[in-house]
Amino acid sequence: MNRHSLATLLLLLLSCFVSHAAAPSTAAPERPVAIDAREFHLGTPGFPEWTEFAGKTPHGRRLDLTFPATANATAHTLFLRQRDVKFTWNVLLNGKKLGALVPMETALIHALVVPPNTLTNGQNALAIVPPTATDDIVVGNFILDPRPLAVCLADAAVEVQVTEAGRRVPCRLTITDASGALAALTPLPSPAIPNLALSVAARPGVVYTRDGRVKLGLLPGDYTIYASRGFEYSVATQRVAVVSGRVTPVNLAIERQVPTPGLIACDTHIHTLTYSKHGDASLDERMITIAGEGIELAVATDHNHHADYSEAAVRTRLQNHFTSVIGNEVTTKAGHFNAFPIQLGSPVVDHRTEDWPTLMAAMRRTPGVQVITLNHPRDLHSNFIPLGPTNFNAVLGANLRGPEFTFDALEVITSGAMQSDIMLLYHDWFALLNHGQRITAIGSSDTHDVSRFILGQGRTYVACPDADPGALDVAAACRSLREGRALVSLGLLTQLRVNDRFSSGDLATNLAEEIRVEVTVLGPSWTSADRVELFANGSKIREQTVPLTTAVEKAKLVWNLPRPAHDVHLVAIATGPGVRAPFWEIPRPYQPSSPMFNPRVVGSSGVVWVDADGDGKFTAARAYAQALVARFGTTAQRLVPELADYDRAVAAQAASLCHAAGVEVRTPVFGVALRFVPAAVGEGFGAFLESLQRR
Repeated sequence: MNRHSLATLLLLLLSCFVSHAAAPSTAAPERPVAIDAREFHLGTPGFPEWTEFAGKTPHGRRLDLTFPATANATAHTLFLRQRDVKFTWNVLLNGKKLGALVPMETALIHALVVPPNTLTNGQNALAIVPPTATDDIVVGNFILDPRPLAVCLADAAVEVQVTEAGRRVPCRLTITDASGALAALTPLPSPAIPNLALSVAARPGVVYTRDGRVKLGLLPGDYTIYASRGFEYSVATQRVAVVSGRVTPVNLAIERQVPTPGLIACDTHIHTLTYSKHGDASLDERMITIAGEGIELAVATDHNHHADYSEAAVRTRLQNHFTSVIGNEVTTKAGHFNAFPIQLGSPVVDHRTEDWPTLMAAMRRTPGVQVITLNHPRDLHSNFIPLGPTNFNAVLGANLRGPEFTFDALEVITSGAMQSDIMLLYHDWFALLNHGQRITAIGSSDTHDVSRFILGQGRTYVACPDADPGALDVAAACRSLREGRALVSLGLLTQLRVNDRFSSGDLATNLAEEIRVEVTVLGPSWTSADRVELFANGSKIREQTVPLTTAVEKAKLVWNLPRPAHDVHLVAIATGPGVRAPFWEIPRPYQPSSPMFNPRVVGSSGVVWVDADGDGKFTAARAYAQALVARFGTTAQRLVPELADYDRAVAAQAASLCHAAGVEVRTPVFGVALRFVPAAVGEGFGAFLESLQRR
């Protein structure tokens, strides 16, 4: 934020007083006061959170300002601007807590109520108090308005209506000021909306509306209004001048852009403040955000609670827009798991259980449960990382804690808990598949909020009849998900077909010497792809850069490949530049492993299982390796030559089996043998040896 932005805000605030000054009054109204026009970078010196702060010396960890004022007998309002806020920064005025900064990375105008008798005559002290965690933020442009917040935001308004094909629809509105920051706003009563609490969910710069209409109070000034409805829809944009004393009408039209016949949009990881007790989305607000983001199958996964959204969906009159599912995020000290669907009234699993087989058995026994997912598997919670190096061999896909994994699905994209390396969890998934696990990759949001983390930003498209979103066949959807007929979406939708008839979840059989692989990438006009990759057993075998385009079809590629010598699983992944626009901004990584932030959109297919050896079934890399070791033993002279026709994944599994049998594969004998086989075999052995060093 610069001085021009401050000047703009001051002019907006001052203009509010023009209409009041015209009315008879015994005393001139007080004017807004700029406490400090500067921006302050706050953080821990020497420990920049992000590259943009590297080499910069923060003002300090805490900000303390003094300013002259007079005692306030009535409520005043403190306006400020902030960005890159992750944790809780408290705001104190004369030692009294006014509130906290909004925990949100997006730049926004924050408004805090200054209660009566908080200000004193003379010098006053404003403080921004840091959290214990490292968090680089920018805050400033402090303006004190002598009016209550409700008065500040009631003088000028817009009345917005959003339609699709001529009919009002649930949607999200994003409003930014002239500098691009999310605007201070408030929903206002309107004859058309008799019950605001059941019709809108509002946060700084963001409003979800259940039926596409809302009246909003703003400061006078110039704004940009975006109307959106999640991944499948266009974004309508309009600039508007909001004038004091007027209600400005804004009519916006969006359209369905991404065709998804036979696919239902799922978010399998959703929270509410009502039941999870953190975040900020109430139960009714959650219904409005689900419909506003175009999610059709919504799984309630509040922590250790069986939440039922059905009554709230009816109460908000949104039950025809989506099907809700009772689920539970079983939150333990040894990982978080979503189990669904759950029959109403079923007992809650004991979350104190840390033994996975016992925990899995308990979740499976819960009446109704058909799917269990492992959530955000690379995140640290309770000093435990489910797929961390002490628990998981990311080359082999092996559980180092003992038993085989028995969950059904793995979150590879969690938009509320992004990874610095967007491919990290995909490689974990590939390793699990190579180990012989039949696990489906899924995307979800894990949102607890109305707007900080966007519901359905990470989502899964599951093959299932989708004609009536309010009455979906939940059992069919769960069966399809377990079978791998699912696509992961974070701004793109990638579909894979083999020989024009086999798609995600299918076993491709009766193959000729050459197979035809077709990859189609779709997305709305506001996302783009620039790279498409094809993986076989987790190794990249094809890659194509594609031009950026606003067309719905981002890419359509055909590769004719020689039939592999042995069975492989194929997955296509498309990526592109991340969305930075405020209506769908991709959040920064939740627990970053790097100060670099390079947001990307991604869309991935499910697995096509290629029966290359023609035996009518799929054989995983580990099973091939086990058969080879059983037949040829673990000596370098006999085993290594037999691996020549196999890929890196099979070789890594073979090396692990030799190691488990007490054979040292680092010896010169293995080194010599590996010189006479394709490089992929040596790479597999090398990858296994590197995995031993990570433990």
